[in-house]
Parts: sequence; C-alpha cells; structure tokens
Amino acid sequence: MQTIKLDGDWRVAQVGKRASIPAVVPGCVHTDLLAAGKIPDPFYRDNELQVQWIGEADWVYSRRFSVPAALLARERVLLRCEGLDTFATLTLNGAPVGRADNMFRVWEFEVKTLLKAGRNTLDVRFDSTIPYINKKQAERPLPGWNAPHEIAGRAYVRKEPCNYGWDWGPVLITCGIWRPISIIAFDTARLTGARILQNHDTPGQVALDVIPEVEQVSEAALSARVTVRFDGQTVAQAEAQAGQPLTLVVRNPRLWWPNNLGEQPLYDVVVELMDGDRRVLDTLTKRIGLRTLTLDRHPDQWGESFQFVVNGVPFFATGGNWIPADAFVTRMTRERYRTLLQSVKDANMNMLRVWGGGIYEHDDFYDLCDEMGICVWQDFMFACSTYPTFDDAFMANVRAEAEDTVRRLRHHPSIALWCGNNELEQGLVGPAWTARTMSWEDYGKLFDTLLPAVTGALDPQRSYWPASPHTPIGDRANFNDPTCGDAHLWDVWHGRKPFEWYRTCEHRFNSEFGFQSFPEPKTVRDYTEPQDRNVTSWVMEHHQRSGIGNTVIMQYMLDWFRLPTAFDMTLWLSQILQGMAMKYAVEHWRRAKPRGMGTLYWQINDCWPVASWSSIDYHGRWKALHYMARKFNQPLLVSAVEDAATGRVDIHLTNDLRTSSAGMITWQLTDAQGKLLTRGRQPASIAPLASALVHTLDLSAFVATHGPRDLMLWLEYRVKGKPASTNFATFARPKHLELAEPRIALDVAAMGNDQFAVTLTADKPALWAWLELAGMDATFSDNFIHLFPGRSHRVIVTPSKPMTLKQFTRALTARSLVDTYR
Repeated sequence: MQTIKLDGDWRVAQVGKRASIPAVVPGCVHTDLLAAGKIPDPFYRDNELQVQWIGEADWVYSRRFSVPAALLARERVLLRCEGLDTFATLTLNGAPVGRADNMFRVWEFEVKTLLKAGRNTLDVRFDSTIPYINKKQAERPLPGWNAPHEIAGRAYVRKEPCNYGWDWGPVLITCGIWRPISIIAFDTARLTGARILQNHDTPGQVALDVIPEVEQVSEAALSARVTVRFDGQTVAQAEAQAGQPLTLVVRNPRLWWPNNLGEQPLYDVVVELMDGDRRVLDTLTKRIGLRTLTLDRHPDQWGESFQFVVNGVPFFATGGNWIPADAFVTRMTRERYRTLLQSVKDANMNMLRVWGGGIYEHDDFYDLCDEMGICVWQDFMFACSTYPTFDDAFMANVRAEAEDTVRRLRHHPSIALWCGNNELEQGLVGPAWTARTMSWEDYGKLFDTLLPAVTGALDPQRSYWPASPHTPIGDRANFNDPTCGDAHLWDVWHGRKPFEWYRTCEHRFNSEFGFQSFPEPKTVRDYTEPQDRNVTSWVMEHHQRSGIGNTVIMQYMLDWFRLPTAFDMTLWLSQILQGMAMKYAVEHWRRAKPRGMGTLYWQINDCWPVASWSSIDYHGRWKALHYMARKFNQPLLVSAVEDAATGRVDIHLTNDLRTSSAGMITWQLTDAQGKLLTRGRQPASIAPLASALVHTLDLSAFVATHGPRDLMLWLEYRVKGKPASTNFATFARPKHLELAEPRIALDVAAMGNDQFAVTLTADKPALWAWLELAGMDATFSDNFIHLFPGRSHRVIVTPSKPMTLKQFTRALTARSLVDTYR
C-alpha cells in the first residue's frame, strides 16, 4: 500500500470570484475565512447574522501535489476522501472525478487514468445545500420540529443536522474537506476491515474470531496473519487463507470495565495480509477491550428491564448527552477531546449518548472513551424530523453511511448500543403521512429494517435500539411508558413542573432530561459588551436559542431563590439552580434502582458560548452542575428524602461498586445560623450494585419548634473513618432560609506543580460556596460546597498559567448563596 496524504495547505475561493485565500485541510470554509481575517468572529455578540452569506455561497478548494511515476504503475490508484461536507464535485487536472452528497460517508474514486507523473491539481467544489433543500421542501415538505431560526427541510441532506441550527446552537452552515484526504495505491489486494467477535463462555480465556475483510484486484494466493498483543507482548497468533475466519485464544484475559467498575486494559489486534511469497501487502490494527456489553431486557415485576450488562454485571449508567463540541467540528483536537472527556470521567460518569443531531465523532473521541471507561450510546444521525425514506436513492445513501460508520467504530469496547434516531417516535410518526408525521410504514423501512440489518450483519454482538425514546411493548406512540424502554422527560423545563416532580418518576432508563443555566461571567464577557450584560438584552437573548429559555430560568429562580442583585450573580445563581434540578432527578433515580438503571442528562457540552442545558460550557469551564454531578454520581452515595409535613427524613445508601460497603452514617441538624440542635450516627451497610433505605429520622419535634425554614440537615457516610459521601437537605426552599453572613476564611498554600491548596472555613453555614480566580481560568478539585460552621474544606486549585502565591491570593475570591442577593 502506498499513500500520498493530501491534508495540509490548500486554497479556497468563492465560486465566481477570482481571489482565493489559504485553507487548511481537514477544515471548513468558516475557519479558513476567520484565519484569513475575512469575517468577524461569529460567536461574538450577533456576528452570526453577518456571516449567513457563507452558507448560501458555493466554494472551491484547490491543491497542487506531486505523484511519483512508480505510484501510477500500481494496479489500483484511488482518491480516498474520508469526509466531504457535503455537496462536492471533484475534478483532477481538469477532468471530472466524481460527486459526493453525504458528509458521513467515505468516498473513493478511481483516478489512475487521471493522474500524471509530476505535478497534479485537485479541485473540490462545494455547492450550497440551501437551494436543494428549498427545492425539495417545496416539492414535498418534510414535517419536523424547527425553531424560527432553523432551516426546514434539512432532513433531505445527509449533513450534520445541527449545522442548520438547534435550540442551543447557531446557524453556521459550513462546507469543506472535513476529514483526511489521500491518494492510495496498491497491487493485488488490500484490507478493508476486520470483524472481531468475542466468546467469553470458557472461564479463564477469551476466544477471538477474526474475519479479515479483503478487496482483491488480481489473482493471487493470499493469507492473513492475526496477532494479539498486550503491553507490547504477543499473547496469541494465528494464520489462515485470506477470507477465512481465524480463532485466537487469549488466556488469563484482563477484562475491560466502565469507569468506577474496574480497569480499562486494551489489546491490539494486528491483521497482516500476505501474498503467496509471504510478502506483507497491507496491515491493519484495531485496539479492543475484552468484555461483553449488552442491553438486557427481560420481564420483571415492573414491566420490562432496560439495563446495560458488562461482563455479566448489570450496572447503573450515569452520564449525559454529547453534542458536537464546536460549531466548526474541524477545530476539535485530541487534546480538546481529552479535556472534555476527562471532565466526564472526573464527574463519575460511565456513559455518554452521542446524540443523533450531530456527527459520528472523530476516532480520537472513541479512543479516549475506550481508555477512560466511558460507554457510548451511539445514535445514528437522524433527529427531530421526518425523513424521505420513500426515496430509493436516499435509502441507498443512508445504507452506505451506516455501513461505513459501523465498520469504523465496531471494534471499540466503549460502544454500548446502536440507536436509530433521536425523538422521531415522540410525535413525528403516525398511521399516515400528514403535515406533522411520517407513516409508521415508511419509518419502519429505515429504523426497523435497514439499520438493524446493517448492524446485525457487521456488528452482531452489539444491541440495536430503534429510537430514543422508544416503548418496545404495547402502544409505540406511548413513547415514555414508565414500565419499559427509555424515556425523555421534559415535564420539568418545558412542562414547568417543580423539581420535586422528578421524585414521582418510575421510568426504566432516563436518556434525556435537563435544565438550563447561563455560562459563568468570564464566558459571557467574551461575547458581550458592557451594555449587553442584562439577561433581557438583544445579545444575551441572541445567545439563548430556546424560545422560552431565559424566561423559564428566571421563573424557576424566583421559585427557589431570592432575586439576585447583580448580573454576574444572576449567572452564577442560574448554575446553582440547574445543579439543584439535576440533583433532584439523579439522586431519585439512583435510589430507585434496579427499577431504573440509567440517567443521561441533557447535556454535557456546548458548541458555542450560549445559555443552554450543558454542565460544561464551550470553553471547557465547569458549571455548578458538573461539580454537583461529581458528587451525585459518585459510586457510594448517601442521600435524603425529606417531608416537611411530617418531619420525616429517609436516608438512603446507593452503591454502584462491585463490592459491598459498610460504614457509619452521621447526621447533624442545625438551625439556619449553624447552631447544633441534634446529632446522631448509625452503622450502615449496602450490598454491591444496590440501593436501600437504611435509616429514617423523625425530626417532627424540631419542625414544630423551629419551623421548616430554620432547619438544615447535614449528612455524611464514612467508611473506615473517612468520608465517602456527604449531602445536605432542608425542609424549605433556599429563598426562605434566613442565612447569616458566613464570613468565609481562606488559607492558601503553594503546593508546587503550579497548584495551590485552599482551605475554606466559615463561622456560619455557607451554602453553595464557590471559588473564582479573577482574570484566569483554573481547575478546582471541588466547588459549590456547603460549608458547615467551623469545619474546614480543602480545595486544590490549578491555574491555567503559572502564578506566584501573592498573585494567586490576590486573584482568589470566595462567595456563597448570600452574596447573590446581598
């Protein structure tokens, strides 16, 4: 195999104009125009509106490259395009090569007769998708959910759906060569893939059945050799005639586990294709984890289970929904992925749902999920719209897309599930095509027939699920049936139900639910001018794509908290509010296991700076929710269910570990000033992978004498004398607590490695105390903390740039809830 990489320096020009600018491949036209200084930053203020012309224009990318004569002597010479976004026409040395019309496919074109020894010129023209969408939508409108700023009919085009706008994303319709492009040349044969199946039936070993996938272009005797390596050592090897399956046995296997359940050892499977003289023609390496990972559905006392089982162990899925991490996905680097995914792991999450309105992520994303033990619920890229499944060409295009995707990703141990689409069954499908729905018959062609056929043939050991949400038993239109399937629960937020509503939910797996917040002041200052810094300003509303968004945030804020006195405090308080909402939900569902076995909140990340449901903003800054998620997702959790009417508090222990836990639960009841009213302790234990009510407190006498607005309950679960989990409960909403000035004190010490230890203490209760570093980003080992009077709490702070102790101390501030309204 001989390869000429064509990534790197190109030029791009608007069709019909002579001037061109430097371009980078992989990349997109927006980032090229930005780098050339031709457009303003579309994330700043409302600049997005000034660059809409880019998506309406046509563009051509050009590159010159040299080809050695020896390459042209090969039997096959192909132009391989791993990602063209989206309507592309390719010409080589002025001659047509081919066309592409699907962003998600790998395209290969025969170019041997078009190339010449020496210098060659490749042009890739990208036509705007908007005229095609408008034409098709005029001929036959596709029903779908579209906000006013979004483009209707986008489902006619196989392109990143949210590129046309979403209720958290901008309309920045881009184009370009978004994944690697190269010339490949070979003789005789090449490897196009390898299907790797695992058999764990025999204790102490794992049998791998490896089927090399070979494209042969000339007659020859071929063989394949497969080697399995771990830590650089060969642990199994086999050889057979090409096209025949090979079985290799790995003895004493080290199994792959999700985060917090075990380690993530990875093995390399190296496939070599050889000719009759045992010359290696091609080599392919896949990195795998040895594990079984299935979706388990079986009848139980509540209906039908919905739980993931790894290596025979059912586990509770904790995590969230992942969207593209940049409106221009080509800006994503391995390091940016690593930072975000490390944040996911650090928040004790073990699963992400790659949502169906974005992209099939880059290989780096899945490699890092493999390394970190983050399971991936993988949607196919269909979301919130009907689709033209009545069109045979569309269906053939989608089949090729699905086959490319499954072949690329199937070896990853992190992939837990293939899912057909996002929310089509949530009101977009009915008995017949109407102004609002597609027919179940046409829907089934794609999601009940084509996609499961592809996954079943290419990846038979992984489960397929037609939609999220989906009800597999009874009335399919009853999409959030609490007895079976998965659910998207939006009664809080869209339905304006109180946070306490979550405690009434008995669903089997909660794959979407969420609440919005604003980004922190640093982020907002990056896209605003001083006059914009009011949540009702034009710019702040422009960076809020949910039509009800800011109104709903403020409505709930007034339900729970006192009105903040400053713009910055409004931003911070919205984050505390968001964290409270998700804490109510996740703690309830973890207490309810095994009835419910998963919580994936909406959403983990952002694609631009915006008010949204994310727990990490566009710049990678953790919101209060993410700090709270680290605690409510921790494997050992103590939590409380309080009842102000009776004064009763039920204390629960939840254990997501594979080992049992025994320790001591302690509690302290104080008034709002921090005065101790009573305290106690209770031995407690919890079985592996279980949740149980372990103790009940009767605090009715204190509710009667002090009233519900003057009580705070502080909980702790200690194992071997060390705190494993802490929690906090009140009988009244925070706005009704008469909090004193806590007088937070900070003791700062330099630790080396550009880190600082900050010890916080308070004279009075300090609720949701948070640290901030002025003028600089930093990572905090903890934040948004409840400080018990007189008890210290240590936080490790790592500034983004080196600082002296004096500089750090000057920049550091601590605030708590009372600072939001005083």
